[in-house]
Amino acid sequence: MNFKFPWFTKSNSTSSVKYTTIDASSDLAKLAGPSSNSGVTVTHQTALQASVSFACARVIANGISQIPLKVFQSRDGGGADPHTEHALYSVLHDSPNPNQTSFEWREMVALHLVFAGNSYSMITRDLRGNVQELWPLLPTDIAVEKVGNEIRYKMRRNGAEISLPAEDILHLRGVSWNGYQGLDGVRLAREAIGLALATEEHGARGFSNGATIPGILTTEQPLSPEQLQAVRESFAAAQAGLDNSWQVMVTHGGLKYSPTAVSNDKAQFMETRKFQIEEVCRHFGVLPIMVGATDKVATYASAGQMFLAHLVHTMAPWYARLEQSFNLNLLSQEERAAGIYTKFIDAGILRGSHADRAAYYKTMSDIAAMNPNEIRAREDMNPYDGGEEYRLPMNTEPPGPPGADDGTQEL
Repeated sequence: MNFKFPWFTKSNSTSSVKYTTIDASSDLAKLAGPSSNSGVTVTHQTALQASVSFACARVIANGISQIPLKVFQSRDGGGADPHTEHALYSVLHDSPNPNQTSFEWREMVALHLVFAGNSYSMITRDLRGNVQELWPLLPTDIAVEKVGNEIRYKMRRNGAEISLPAEDILHLRGVSWNGYQGLDGVRLAREAIGLALATEEHGARGFSNGATIPGILTTEQPLSPEQLQAVRESFAAAQAGLDNSWQVMVTHGGLKYSPTAVSNDKAQFMETRKFQIEEVCRHFGVLPIMVGATDKVATYASAGQMFLAHLVHTMAPWYARLEQSFNLNLLSQEERAAGIYTKFIDAGILRGSHADRAAYYKTMSDIAAMNPNEIRAREDMNPYDGGEEYRLPMNTEPPGPPGADDGTQEL
């Protein structure tokens, strides 16, 4: 079934618009996140304002959006070639819809996956069932339910709730507990994000009040409510704020000032803020070095291994998750059986330095695993005649046919 909304389809589309308005409970209306134990309400909006959680999401989103995403066709004799003629190729590689580039769409998808645990896109197809466009939807506008083995979707649009056919929704899931809906990343990390926001607010409020220690003004003389209010306002005007930082405090009328709060250094304020960076990174599976948090023990060599670990342990699982979902939801069973599949090309990120690449290419060439034209293609260079031949060093001979004399003697 090709299900389309008028705001998702091209102007020359002749498809009829069919949707059903349904009654729904309030599960789609409550979008605010829960309050954390730190007293800070953590939502997708406030998580974006926390520098470390936004940095984690941005690192993953950049890793997903910046590398090429292509459709391949397997060869009968092994290997594969880019299937540029396939309708899905330009959708994933160039532009999924007239309003977004492939980079922008994948970046948005990744942000939804990291923070909300789910990403939804409306699929529009031609009469043959080929994917024409992918239109992103906000996760907060979609509700998912499972009835038996059937998954159903509901979308809130212009005050109404609309049922959506599952075959016209590209639903990308993060880590899932029930198998049909991803776990909300912000809700899972709300305590870590909440404490990070709370410590940031604590520091900001401290500096806005002159970075002075709050305390108590006491006197043995009885004061009327008007006098108490006048003392409070007078003290605040003279001591609070950045303009009054480090000013000498003068009291009169028997007033005594007694500090009551613990100073930031004794409360290990900076240590807490640094630990929260690591704690939030743990939730999102990102190495702290990727969000700019480094320590003194990291060297140039160890940093290189950390970047490689980020690709292997953080990005590679995301690539596999998205590739398999694209294959299942955007390709037919016949196309998958014919060897058509999608793939992120992460070789560019793994290039390393010129010396590392040269050593790698030489090794692959010496064992005839790559020919010169394949190496030149990796470096975006044009092929040349004869470069498609595999070559071996002069002192290396290919193995002979089975049963050939290998120069050994049987005792």
